[in-house]
Amino acid sequence: MKNANAGIYQRFIKRTLDFILSLLALIVLSPILIVVCIIVRLKLGSPVLFKQERPGLNENIFTMYKFRTMTDGKDENGDLLPDNVRLTKFGNFLRSTSLDELPGLLNIVKGDMSIIGPRPLLVQYLSLYNKRQKRRHEVRPGLSGLAQVNGRNAITWEDKFNLDVQYVDNISFLQDWKIILLTIKKVIIREGINSNSAATMEPFQGTTKEKSIYE
Repeated sequence: MKNANAGIYQRFIKRTLDFILSLLALIVLSPILIVVCIIVRLKLGSPVLFKQERPGLNENIFTMYKFRTMTDGKDENGDLLPDNVRLTKFGNFLRSTSLDELPGLLNIVKGDMSIIGPRPLLVQYLSLYNKRQKRRHEVRPGLSGLAQVNGRNAITWEDKFNLDVQYVDNISFLQDWKIILLTIKKVIIREGINSNSAATMEPFQGTTKEKSIYE
């Protein structure tokens, strides 16, 4: 259960801080954003931004922005090649340094996202969540979150969702700043970028009955 202070922080303070800090970050980081835009255009082509619909607060759908990190390479049948083929060395650099996430600051300014919260996932996963996992949508999704500083793509989906719900149940100003500092550390050491068996995280297939103890 959330205490009164956590409720006040979430309702009245968190969004204000998100707006101010993300707007300042956009201004301060604008030279980097411009440089990355140019290099992405030259190396990966157009469009520079990757846009995709994701579920946010209360499962409301919004368009998330990132720098593209993959080519549009296709096979002889016109189907996109596997991620590990389309993910270029430069694209992998953008991911490992989290530079690809910088356009998400626009989502935070708009109010679609928060600086800290559960990462926004694919819309098609909504029907696969159990009741407990759905609770990750009780707060705005974040640019980083508790799962990202505790393994990111190197942990299982179930562990990620457990950490997401843990964050929802214990949201606070101090926890958010702790996650921000840990995120900076993780970015510097480039830890947990990929899963142990794929270039990106394997698709979520739903929680098995044996693991679905919170249903």
